[in-house]
Amino acid sequence: MKNKDVILLKALLNSTSQRNIFRNCHDKKKRSKVIGNLIGFGVLHVMFIVYSAAATIGFGFLGVINEAPALCAIIISALAFIITLFRTNGYLFAFKEYDMLMSLPFEVKSVVACKFLYMYFRFLPWYADISLPIMVVYGIFKKPAIAVYLLWLVLSLLLPIIPMLIASFFGFFITKISSGFKKKNIVQTILMFVLIIFAFSSQYIIDSFFDSENLEAALDNLSDKMQGMGNCYFPIKWFSGAILNLSIVDALALTAATVLLFELVIYIVGRSYRKINSALKSHAASKEYKMTSLKKTNVLHAIVFKEYKRLTGCPIYMINAGIGAIIAIILGILVLIFGFDKIVIIVLSGAPIPADILYPAIPLIVYFFIGMVATTAISPSLEGKNYWIVQSLPIEKKVIYQGKMLFNMYLCVPTMIVSVTCLCISAHVPFISTILYLLLGVVLCAFSTAWGCVCGIKFMRLDWENEVEVVKQGAAVTLYLLPNMFVTMGLVVLVVFLGTIINADIILLILLAVITVLTLLSYRKVISYT
Repeated sequence: MKNKDVILLKALLNSTSQRNIFRNCHDKKKRSKVIGNLIGFGVLHVMFIVYSAAATIGFGFLGVINEAPALCAIIISALAFIITLFRTNGYLFAFKEYDMLMSLPFEVKSVVACKFLYMYFRFLPWYADISLPIMVVYGIFKKPAIAVYLLWLVLSLLLPIIPMLIASFFGFFITKISSGFKKKNIVQTILMFVLIIFAFSSQYIIDSFFDSENLEAALDNLSDKMQGMGNCYFPIKWFSGAILNLSIVDALALTAATVLLFELVIYIVGRSYRKINSALKSHAASKEYKMTSLKKTNVLHAIVFKEYKRLTGCPIYMINAGIGAIIAIILGILVLIFGFDKIVIIVLSGAPIPADILYPAIPLIVYFFIGMVATTAISPSLEGKNYWIVQSLPIEKKVIYQGKMLFNMYLCVPTMIVSVTCLCISAHVPFISTILYLLLGVVLCAFSTAWGCVCGIKFMRLDWENEVEVVKQGAAVTLYLLPNMFVTMGLVVLVVFLGTIINADIILLILLAVITVLTLLSYRKVISYT
């Protein structure tokens, strides 16, 4: 890279650096938010490290420690692909500072390369959380030469780049196709949904490689299966070969493939970069537009419509807010087609668990997908630099927040009802229990809406330059998501366990009462902010 390209990359990193904000900002609220973010992400880093080390220790005790390099390559590649796939649009295309950045004396290719490397360096610590623990545990069990550690450190820096380039190319291809349509954001979101669902469903294809009747047979075939995955995705093979055999040929192959693919993707994207961004920023005008009289509408529903337009106007927002609902609907359809029992067997990998004891957990399972992201945790911050317009409107804050919450209810309640009904029909759940499940599902949606709004208002961030900073990295989303996700998982286990001791409907009635109280408390907290 040229010296001026390094300056651009450094500027991009510093502009969103939490450390930089903490050092130069004297606002106590912002500094406290930075500290909270660091603590939250610190916990996640520890979880990644513990998971990686535990998985490798398991390989060591099972006598298959030679597969640790392949495990490292697989996890890092999968993580890099998923992270980049969700962020490509926000980082590479139609970002807020596009006009300013393109007016600077940089080549288009340099801008694309710097934006890509920006993504790489932003998430490099997460890849290190996987690579370093696996390397340490591998070293404890194998005690390899010093050169292996050096080679591991260098090559693990290259591992995320190829899957990131592949995900970026997919994002570029989807954006290029959608930019030619009038409803470009809708088309782009649909295509991204298809790709994301395919990526997640591929997990079961991969799991089929590891099907085995017993553990001994699985261990006997593990090397062959890892080798098969390496033959499908060469970086796994090259990394493993370089570490296990100190193969310079494999190391050079991984390095050369990374450099060549980087240059190729950046060149292809750079050729159409201006054209795509111009198309994304343009708006189509209808040729059949007719002047008609304005219709009066309720203020609350006007806010709901505004939230709908904001959602459909930002693909990354639509993808994150809608992916859970799409998965829930797909789950309901699959269960209707194949049967509840068969889906349970597939998901639990044939574990000997009777399907009927999972019935009480149906609304919680559906909520796990639908409640992953609440629009109310995101929408207050998405007002951004237009927040002063909202403040100046002759509308009470209470009504504005009620409109945001109503929109989230419109989004998740119908999905909850359809999915829970499909699961109950397939599982032959009694009518009274089905009504109880539906009622609990609606109350869970209300809790998700109110609690998300509390997080969204309390940790509102308006000084963002890219929607990704709010939708994917915002403190409000993190505070909403993590407790909600882990508590829901815990409740699934608790309800299933208690359902084997006492009547499951009684447990759900108690849970319904508790969630209702929490929802009312959260709603009162939202109103108190007005």
